[in-house]
Amino acid sequence: MNTKCSCCSSIEKSTENDLTSYWNKTYNREIQKLGWYEENPEISLKLIEKCKLNKDVSILNVGAGASTLIDELVQLDYKNIIANDLSTNALDKLKERLGKESSKVKWIVDDLTKPTELNHVGKIDLWHDRAVLHFFNEPEEQNHYFELVKKLVKKTGYVIIAAFNLNGAEKCSGLYVFRYNKEMIQKRLGSDFELIEAFDHTYTMPSGDTREYIYTLFQRKS
Repeated sequence: MNTKCSCCSSIEKSTENDLTSYWNKTYNREIQKLGWYEENPEISLKLIEKCKLNKDVSILNVGAGASTLIDELVQLDYKNIIANDLSTNALDKLKERLGKESSKVKWIVDDLTKPTELNHVGKIDLWHDRAVLHFFNEPEEQNHYFELVKKLVKKTGYVIIAAFNLNGAEKCSGLYVFRYNKEMIQKRLGSDFELIEAFDHTYTMPSGDTREYIYTLFQRKS
């Protein structure tokens, strides 16, 4: 099994600790060639549909990158969409693609492990994360991530997390990743969150290579 992701192997970090510069450099590439690019985010949309949310709810898409999910949520007429990423380049590309529709989205550049702006968004109805959590390898980073989830998601709100599963790649975009199963995510969220659905998914990258994910949907108890 090939456990190393070749999606961005030609990209080197500008400095060892400067992840902001790293991801800005990553998003200088053609978006459609990035290893995690989805032309159709159908799995996320199906899970969101299962939540049966009204159009006025607050949806936070963390690590939005240049995700087509934001386009779809706008087209579905959700009124309170928040797009977050560490990379300004990523969000700028997404804004450019949306054009005038970008005014329907709140844009937040922030670090999930050292949040500033995100601390002030108020309670949200849905946290959506595809392919961000697994980049946090250090226990302190993981703790901050899940603390933010618990701080922001309101009672009866939902959490969708998709990360590399235990059979997934050890690296992505040149960075080591931390892999998960549903039990590990449940443990980090705690007993206040009920698992609604979980399944493994084989994602086919633009290059044709495949990557193994775990998708999870949780609801916070009332």
